[in-house]
This record gives sequence, C-alpha cells and structure tokens, in this order.
Amino acid sequence: MQPLAGERFYVRLVAEAGDLSRVICRFADKYEPGHESDLALAREATDGVRDYWTGVLPVPTSRLRYFFHLTGADGSMTFLSEHGFTPAPPPRRFHAGYFFYPYDLPADRFALPGWVPGTTFYLIFPDRFANGDPTNDQPGARPWGEIPTARSFFGGDLAGIRHRLAWPRDLGVGCLYLTPVFTSPSNHKYDPADYDQIDPHFGSSEDLAALVRESHAAGMRVMLDGVFNHAGDEWAAFRDVREKGADSAYRDWFFRIDAFPVDHENVNYETFANRIRNHPKLNTANPELREYLVGVGERWVREADIDGWRLDVANEVDHRFWRAFRDRVKAAKPDAFIVGEVWHDAIRWLDGAQFDSVMHYPWRDAVLQYLNRGVSPSRFAGWTTRVRHMYEPAVEAGLMHLLGSHDTARIRTELGGSAERALQAAVLLLTASGAPLVYYGDEIGMEGGDDPDCRRCMEWDERRHDRRILDAHRALIGLRTSRPWLAWGAFEDLVADDAREIYAYRRVARGPLSLNGASGDAVYVALNTGKSAAEVRVPADGAGLTDVLSAERVAIDKGEARFMLPAGGASVLVPEPR
Repeated sequence: MQPLAGERFYVRLVAEAGDLSRVICRFADKYEPGHESDLALAREATDGVRDYWTGVLPVPTSRLRYFFHLTGADGSMTFLSEHGFTPAPPPRRFHAGYFFYPYDLPADRFALPGWVPGTTFYLIFPDRFANGDPTNDQPGARPWGEIPTARSFFGGDLAGIRHRLAWPRDLGVGCLYLTPVFTSPSNHKYDPADYDQIDPHFGSSEDLAALVRESHAAGMRVMLDGVFNHAGDEWAAFRDVREKGADSAYRDWFFRIDAFPVDHENVNYETFANRIRNHPKLNTANPELREYLVGVGERWVREADIDGWRLDVANEVDHRFWRAFRDRVKAAKPDAFIVGEVWHDAIRWLDGAQFDSVMHYPWRDAVLQYLNRGVSPSRFAGWTTRVRHMYEPAVEAGLMHLLGSHDTARIRTELGGSAERALQAAVLLLTASGAPLVYYGDEIGMEGGDDPDCRRCMEWDERRHDRRILDAHRALIGLRTSRPWLAWGAFEDLVADDAREIYAYRRVARGPLSLNGASGDAVYVALNTGKSAAEVRVPADGAGLTDVLSAERVAIDKGEARFMLPAGGASVLVPEPR
C-alpha cells in the first residue's frame, strides 16, 4: 500500500491463485455517513501461486479507512478487515475494524529523484577502464589486457575515465557509477585506508571534481561507492587500536574485538564475512563513528558535486546510520540517488527513510535461470511477476536492475559464451522497469568468470567488439531515454509458450505512478529461447510496429501483430507514428 501524488492511494491484495473471482475495496476518508465508496480491484497479474489484485483509490483527505469484500471462485462471499475474515462487514461506527492508513508519511515520502527514470547507469571499475596518466601507475602495474589476478594493477585512473567520457556518452548512459576511489592498498579499494583522500594512483580530489564537471557537461551524472560496513586495516583508526589496544580512543569504532592486543594473524576481531583480516567491521551504531562517516557522505556531495552513493554491504549496517546518512546527503543535494547493495529482499531498507533503491539481484537470478533454460517461459513470467510485486510501485520504479557486476561472472560467460543469449539478456534488462545498470564491457560482449576474472581491462580495440551486441545496447538505451515511463509503466505478459519456448510481453505508458491515465505508447518485447524459428502473435493497436533492433516493420491486422522470431532471437517493437 502506498500514498501517491494527486491525492491517490495504491492498494494491493495478494490472494492464492484462482481463489477469488472479484475483489471490492470499500473505503472512507471521513467518519460521517455517506462518505464510503467502492472500488473494484483488477486482477493485475499472477505468478501461478498468487494473484495480485490492485487499484488506485481517490483519497482527498489524510485519513483512509478500508476493508475488502471478497467473492470466491465458487461464488461464496466474505469480508476481510482488521477482524480477519468475517461473514459480515465491520461496523461503520467509527469504522472499527477497518484497515487504517493515517498518512503518517506524505505521498512523496518515497520521492525518487526525478532524473532517475529514463537513466541508464554504467558501472566502472576504475583500475580497469582506461589509463589516462601513466605517471601515477602503481609500481609493478601489468600490461593492459593481461588476465587479472586478485592483486593485479593495470593503471586505470580518473584521467582515463575523463579521456574516455565520449564512450558512455555516445552509448546513451545517464549516470556513471564508480567502484571505490578512496585511498586503499588494493586494486578494488573496498578496504579504505583514508576516506578523505582520493587514491593517488587514481588521481586527486581535483581530478574527481573535474570528472564530475565534465560528466555533467556531457549530460551524465556520477555516483560513488561508499564502504561503511568495514574499513581497511591500514585505516588510521584501526592502526591506533592495534598500537594502543584498550587505551585507543577508537576501540568502540569497531564491531567486536575479543581481546587486546589485536591479533592480526589469528584475527581476534570481527571482519567483513568473518574471514577477511584486512576488512575490520565497523560499529556503525557508535555515535562518534556515525558522525564521522555520515560527514564523509555529505562532504563528497558538497565538494565534488557527486550525484549519489552506492553503498557496499548495506544490509549489515545499523539502520539508524542509514537514516542519518540519508538526511545529511539529501540536505546537501535533494536529488542525490542512494542505492544499497542488498542481494535479497530489501524491504527493511526501502521505507522512504533510508535508500532510494537497491541492486536488484533477485531479478538477475530469474534472468540467468531463464536464459540458461533452467526454467520455462511460463515459470519465468511467474517468477518475474512475483519479483515485480516485492515492493511498492514507487520503489519498483527505481530498483537498479543488473545482469552483472564486479562481484559476479560476466553475463555472456554466465550464459555459456553465447552472443545470442547475451543480447537477449540486454533486451530483458533494458526493457525492464526500474533503473538498468550496464557493467562496463558487457555492451561489447566481453567475457570473464568469477572475481577476479570478471574485472578484466576494458577492450578498446574495436575489432574485438561484438557489433551486434553494441548496436543493441545503443538502440535500447536510446529507447529508455526517449521513454522514461519504462521505469514505472505497466508490464503485461502476452505469451508464455513453453512448448515453443516463446515469451512476449508489453510495456505500456500507464500505471499507478501516472497522473494522466492511459497512454497509447507501448513497447512490445519477444524472445525465442528455443532451437527453432517460430511465429509470434501478440495483440496490438495501430497500423504497424517497428523493431528497434532490426528496423524491420511488422504489420498489424485485425488487432494482432504477427512476425517470425529465429531461434535465439529477440524483437523490441514500438508503434509507428500515427
């Protein structure tokens, strides 16, 4: 349930699949008689296990009372309220037993930054993107393109990103997400030694500010990676604890130290994942540490003008810390985007007071299973229906959908090296709801296994680029830019043919976040994961459709579009101008 802009309220009832034939929501916004109304909810979707009944209520006041009148598939009737299932409705007097929503938070409590819909994010691992200043290379830096090890350095830096800004700009990217850039002894920088300094092998704070300025001039924003769950063992506060033991002023900045002195060899202190000695875990409930780290988050927004933070291991940090972090960052830049790294159900962090978004790994799991033919089209449709209904609509609109990252094998490798499946994955990503994230190099078909192999140097030799995958990314990112409603628009499954392995869906420019009702704009997507070409038929309006991937035209006859889809093929169709 969610209050919406325009004095509206979104309501969702989840029922066992096939259990109900009709759902009425009776609601009131005042105590006086005559102020009750009925709204028939629509069976918006099903995942094969649950049906999702939804609707938008007009609520001009700040108090909502409601219950449900349910009709079963067998014709039986019952009522659902705070009293549970009853044969009669709850009493109207004072609306006792009605569900109650007092609007204790405003309709814009989950106000997604306005620039996020339509934006495609691009993940850069700085040491591996481009080397723009060889004079600051780490000693022993390896030749560009060599297969990486866990300790390899290749000299990538902020100057290299600045030098190559035209690449993400021409791809259509709207925001760069950089993995950590602060001083650290590692190539990945997830063991920070100084939160207040840019790693000298990447450049300086002036270089970061210049990168942000130049990105903004090119129409792109910049988001940094914040590591606040743990620090590096070279951080001054941890060195102080190692040197002074129980007398250190920073002893309570760390989550747990079993005994003093700190034993770095036998690790008698809490670490990230309970196994990485150079990642001592931070006690983010400590007020002094919280003030310092929240200040770090605010400082880089104000000084470098960054546009947001991606937050590492966000689910292992104190909730009070994230609330304070949000308050300070949003005070510095109200439209900053805050994204948490949470690999599972993240509803505890998506309450409007902590994160704007999380990295949507549950969606990625479904895509890998489907494109590796581990689940059928109908099971995939059900799986993604359930995933789409994990959160409120305002949350779904900003969820960071991804296929891969510096923490996972590359998507093409995950799909057995298949260029066709990698392209299909890009189609799913760039026509999904939320905010898509492209991992650098995926747009040209790069491969790589688990870390560190997924962190190979960006391939700049165009002869090694997969042009078909690259052209698909450019076309689809352009589609998202021109149709920002893809972030929140309706999602309608049209075909889930398990026998022929065809899956098709339609995205429509309407939904609970839309104030102007239905729109004629739509995008039709079809995939063939089978081994034979197949004809696809989908209901469609208008005279014809155009495939943004192939530029081929598909005619519409009597409300139906028909087209052939080759084995391993994908089509993304948009209506021809009327």
